[in-house]
Amino acid sequence: MTKERVESLLQVVEPHEQVLILPHNDPDPDAIASAVALRHLLVEALDRVVHVAYRGIIGRAENKALVRYLVRPLRRLTGADLRQLPIILIDTQPGAGNNALVAQSTLLAVIDHHMWRETSMAAGHVDVRPQLGATSTIITEYLQVADVEPSPQLATALFYGIKTDTMGLIRGASDEDVAAYFYLQPRVDVEGLVEIERAQVPAEYFQKLDATLHAACVYDSVVLAHIGAMSRPDMAAEMADLLLRLQGIQWVMCTGVYKEALILAIRTHSRRGGAGTLAQEIVGQWGTAGGHGTMAGGQVPLNGQSAAQLAEQLGQLALQYLEVEPQTEAKPILL
Repeated sequence: MTKERVESLLQVVEPHEQVLILPHNDPDPDAIASAVALRHLLVEALDRVVHVAYRGIIGRAENKALVRYLVRPLRRLTGADLRQLPIILIDTQPGAGNNALVAQSTLLAVIDHHMWRETSMAAGHVDVRPQLGATSTIITEYLQVADVEPSPQLATALFYGIKTDTMGLIRGASDEDVAAYFYLQPRVDVEGLVEIERAQVPAEYFQKLDATLHAACVYDSVVLAHIGAMSRPDMAAEMADLLLRLQGIQWVMCTGVYKEALILAIRTHSRRGGAGTLAQEIVGQWGTAGGHGTMAGGQVPLNGQSAAQLAEQLGQLALQYLEVEPQTEAKPILL
């Protein structure tokens, strides 16, 4: 089946001398790795000019370290890119609200592992597999089928993309993720991986960690935390990942403010998953949200509203959705 998928992708791309690979805004390791590895595949298989560009920022220390390790393979997106270059969306889909695709864009392909969106049918090649833990798994399969050997740098990036999105295969990992993970493992640059994973963080990280721990409250097996103003939008997700390590916790929702919008990140250990559904359910028509079984995010424009009050409202909706008793007392993590 993957052979047919690779052939489909190559047929769609072949008529074009140049293409643009576009990951979601503020790309994470899975988006970065899968985009860069896909470029390598298209260059090797078709000898095309392939650009990788992104909108937003790369803010998390580990993500910056990954980009440095790959010798800065992405560039900032421009309006001309969207109008002039045919696009492959990766680790995102049309209408997800977390990418820069515009109506004037020519959409060639969509490759993703998040919840299926009907809007993806507009592309010539569509490979959306919500059952997978990482888009890097899909691209690793493509490389194997096309008999394109990843360099140690690419193998390390793809391995790290799968590792971060599945928490080392313990969160939402499928058999395909496991197979890709162990295919890549012997090809990994171990020293490079250690440098990425142990990247130094600024003092602001610890300041926000302190604020998160003081704001976090436990409701049964659910943690809610509103961390206030953020200098980068992925800080909420980084704090949610940390809070999910708290013993006895199944769900975490962390919110913060970035550029006049309330950003939310949801994480879960629940075997039933449903993080993406929860995010879409509570955000509703107020903003945009999406994700998959164990990880999700969204944003709601503030439009003059109090961020704290909106975060409280979304938190209550989350508790209702998760069937936490209304009278459940909030227990702070720090006394």
